[in-house]
Amino acid sequence: MAAQELTPTAYVGHHLTNRTISLGEGPFWTLHLDTLVTSVLLGVVGFGFMWWVVRGATSGVPGRRQAFVELLVEFVDDQVKGIFHGNRSFITPLALTVFVWVLLMNAMDFLPIDIMAWLYENIFHQHNWKGVPTADVNTTFALALSVWTLMIFYGVKVKGAGGWLHEIFCAPFGVKPLWLAPLLLVFNLLFNLVEYVSKPLSHSLRLYGNMYAGEIIFMLLGMWAATGLAGTVLGAILGAGWAIFHILIVVLQAFIFMVLTIVYLSMAHESH
Repeated sequence: MAAQELTPTAYVGHHLTNRTISLGEGPFWTLHLDTLVTSVLLGVVGFGFMWWVVRGATSGVPGRRQAFVELLVEFVDDQVKGIFHGNRSFITPLALTVFVWVLLMNAMDFLPIDIMAWLYENIFHQHNWKGVPTADVNTTFALALSVWTLMIFYGVKVKGAGGWLHEIFCAPFGVKPLWLAPLLLVFNLLFNLVEYVSKPLSHSLRLYGNMYAGEIIFMLLGMWAATGLAGTVLGAILGAGWAIFHILIVVLQAFIFMVLTIVYLSMAHESH
């Protein structure tokens, strides 16, 4: 059994298997319990910490915690101001929520895989528990589809149902000359459908692909470290180097996901 666990296929497969529960027949009713629990806990911890800091905020010289939160909020608000030209009362909190939550979920990739697997199995008695929610495509698609739904909602709210439908059928090619209007309406509809479908796909798969690949690399380095003394030393060196580089990936992917959220909602508010 031990020899089987050290094979690349068995080792990687074990760590990439979700802890699932079934609510009915078929895959649609299968929930990834590890993804849901970890995501909710990270949200509660992250935003509970920010609520705690804001609740005790003072108007004088801020402490380190308050200064950190203020810098974070100002950073996100500056990004929103540079992209979104309108009332930011909803967009900035949304962008802050997306950035902090995705960053925390991505950062779970820094925890040692084998140590966390031992804790999940021996302390919490949970087998096949994936600790990185954004390495699950269901998480990234849920986030992207939530942003996509808000984009459509604000498109209809800002432009009206008639204006939104006019944009779907009459942009970008217009409907003139009139004798080509039926064909142009079809072209415009197909063009906009491709755009609307591609947005949640690219939004979700970019984050998922980077985090999933990063998790696999950590696992392969962990397998290498189990091949003997030389493998342990080399695996530790490569693992440390990849972890340092992965810090950039974790933060960058959270930032990109936030920026795309702002861009999509900004496009929904543009009347032209």
